Amino acid sequence: MLLMSLLGCLLGQDLISGIGPMGPVKKVAGGFAFTEGPASDGKGNLYFSDIPNGRIHRLDADGKISIFRSQSNKSNGLMVARDGSLLACEMGGAVVALSADGQNRTVLADQYNGKPFNAPNDLVIDGQDGIYFTDPMFGAKSPLPQVKTCVYYLPKAGKAVRLLDNLPNPNGVILSPDEKTLYVIPSSQKQMMAYPVETPGKLGVGRVFCELAQKDPQGNGGGDGLAVDIRGNLYITSGTGVQVYSQAGKMLGTLVFPEAPANCSFGGQANKTLYVTARTSLYQVELLVPGHRFAAP
Repeated sequence: MLLMSLLGCLLGQDLISGIGPMGPVKKVAGGFAFTEGPASDGKGNLYFSDIPNGRIHRLDADGKISIFRSQSNKSNGLMVARDGSLLACEMGGAVVALSADGQNRTVLADQYNGKPFNAPNDLVIDGQDGIYFTDPMFGAKSPLPQVKTCVYYLPKAGKAVRLLDNLPNPNGVILSPDEKTLYVIPSSQKQMMAYPVETPGKLGVGRVFCELAQKDPQGNGGGDGLAVDIRGNLYITSGTGVQVYSQAGKMLGTLVFPEAPANCSFGGQANKTLYVTARTSLYQVELLVPGHRFAAP
């Protein structure tokens, strides 16, 4: 116990049993305007958005960062699809697929009931290549094109279906590793939600998965992005850091970063590196448990 405490002091972190961290938080790169949407392709590359600058960057296995796409329509959440394309939530109003070289853009969905989306924010791909995505108000036109902030499901080669319209700014979204639960992270309430997936694109009655710890005991701050490991633990970005919860909703601890985290994703050779986009920078920290990979080939 004393050794663990000493290690935690050296790392500037509380150690989370069975999770880590295994080393210090490292700053990969900085100087961006606002980073978001980290996504690994399972081949050593990591993609992330710089929203205000309208760019998507790529970090390769050798640590080199390059511009993957320079006209991103304020892309936010990203995820690599099974075919190698990069799916992106564009805050300009669309969910799109970008070719592996970043040159070609295909619109998958840009409206619901004949009206544009507000500002698609985050997404997750299921085993049927369907896409769950959130559509809050951040960066949207006023009045809101869709009036409400919602969660949608886009089946492969189909039209978007609205699933939820009763959450204040649904933001991060992810599935459990077995895809039986959809987690939705609102930004405007501290209660994080979980929904049983009855069939792809059909949800049961939701429940509160957990309540995020607050800097202010009277606060009601929500989360932003999230990741999940192979054990089903959730890593939720918040005002206090990356809060880690077991699949039962028990808080395990918080990973702290020099800047407030916006989103996170697993990557690296063993998929045990947690990459965190935090305001002007990209950070990484090594953990014990690998992340779960969605849409793996």
